[in-house]
Amino acid sequence: MNRTQKTEKIAALQESFRTANMVVVTRQGGMTVAESTDLRRQMLAAGASFRVTKNRLARIALQGTQFEHLADLFTGPTAIAFSQDAVAAAKVAVDYAKKNEKLQIIGGGLGPQLLDQKGVEALASLPSLDELRARLVGMIQTPATRIAGVLQAPAGQLARVFGAYAKKDEAA
Repeated sequence: MNRTQKTEKIAALQESFRTANMVVVTRQGGMTVAESTDLRRQMLAAGASFRVTKNRLARIALQGTQFEHLADLFTGPTAIAFSQDAVAAAKVAVDYAKKNEKLQIIGGGLGPQLLDQKGVEALASLPSLDELRARLVGMIQTPATRIAGVLQAPAGQLARVFGAYAKKDEAA
């Protein structure tokens, strides 16, 4: 890799760090190309990205970003997962690491907050932003359906009473 390519890689990594809210640092020694591709697809489906990095370039790219404190985690064969959603990258990385022992979670960062392996796993157990939105919509809709049911109940009861009187008059 020549100097121009390194500069471009650093700039791309810095842009990724600037736009991300969550970064997960992983060790992926021994993963095959097929396994890495599968993990990348899962990350993309969740709105996250996964990238194998050169440690030296990653440390340079971290300078001046909110994830600068992660520089010490970049040793050995590392890769990063990052996302704008605070949970997406952690959730996919932790789920994949449970299925494939070749991927190990080293740590991560949620904005300026440094997370160890257990912190990333705890974050992964939280519901994603989309799940929270769905729950909120469900909570908002539930009272509306209950109100509609309560309002319809007296009308239904009146209809049954009138129906009973009509049957009584027909029978008599």
